[in-house]
Amino acid sequence: MASRLGVGVLILAALLGPATAQAGSGYVEYTAAAPVMTPEGAPTSTPVPPTQTPPPPGPGLRFGFYRRSCPPAEYFVREVVAKAIRKNPGIGAGLIRMAFHDCFVQGCDGSVLLDATPANPRPEKLGPPNFPSLRGFEVIDTAKALLEKFCPGVVSCADVVQFAARDAAFFLSGYRVSYRLPAGRFDGRVSFENETLAFLPPPSFNLSELVENFRVKGLDVDDLVVLSGSHSIGRSHCSSFSDRISTPPSDMDPGLATVLRGQCPSNPNFTNDPTVVQDIVTANRLDNQYYKNVLRRKVLFNSDAALLTSTQTASKVQENAVIRGRWERKFARAMVKMSLIEIKNFANGEIRKNCRVVN
Repeated sequence: MASRLGVGVLILAALLGPATAQAGSGYVEYTAAAPVMTPEGAPTSTPVPPTQTPPPPGPGLRFGFYRRSCPPAEYFVREVVAKAIRKNPGIGAGLIRMAFHDCFVQGCDGSVLLDATPANPRPEKLGPPNFPSLRGFEVIDTAKALLEKFCPGVVSCADVVQFAARDAAFFLSGYRVSYRLPAGRFDGRVSFENETLAFLPPPSFNLSELVENFRVKGLDVDDLVVLSGSHSIGRSHCSSFSDRISTPPSDMDPGLATVLRGQCPSNPNFTNDPTVVQDIVTANRLDNQYYKNVLRRKVLFNSDAALLTSTQTASKVQENAVIRGRWERKFARAMVKMSLIEIKNFANGEIRKNCRVVN
């Protein structure tokens, strides 16, 4: 096993190539370093998240789940994610969003990855909240193919999605968001487009609707405010906030509204719906700038602006904006907590060989 995994590491290094800095990309890149040990014992040349004290794992999950069955599992995913982000940091934002969209519909079971079939022509990935905006599927495919080559039938697609989001957050935050992640999720066999509209909160939601949406999934108000910080990275289609830049204007900062009206058509539709950055200050960095933008009313969505409509959430926004390192620590814990939503087990799940189809 050791020699086989050693060969795997060498092949992976050849496939991914050396780490290089990308000047002017707006996010922190890593440079090649001497191999170190990951928390799960696999060698890696990329920076490794330091160990934190995360929430306890859910039923059937444990930290270091693949330590014996596939020791380099998390290493393989981390390297694939790192390469993808070097090429396009927006893919990292897509991976974080994918984890959220997977967990809120059918639980964290990889159901968002399933393609349409004659038996199920409308899976989750074709739901309006996901299509055509959800990105990162090819990164999951690459990581899973590598895992199947060296550890066939062992690592679930559901775990790959959560590992990829964790690693994307680590790299895009300049290594400030770091956490260990319990694993052992099974892949779901069910995926329906209509459930995306039922469970994923739209950008038009007000605070009461957001709180209830998160409560149903076992998440509290603090989780809502903290996870909203992921809007510090990525892009949005104009149709998601067009009502906030029309006349009469919303409570959005007038200067930002003017800029957005210049970038977006007056009536965006499926064939004419450009994207704009969600954070106009640090577009390619996952950080607490989002909360500063909320306070200045320089955010796109009604669901962002809604965080100022109660003293409880407004005070949390203020704390995340001004207390150094607070949001990064809380985001790490909230991501672990979210990753425990409605997990599948051997009785109602499987380990897919291909993340796009059930076995």
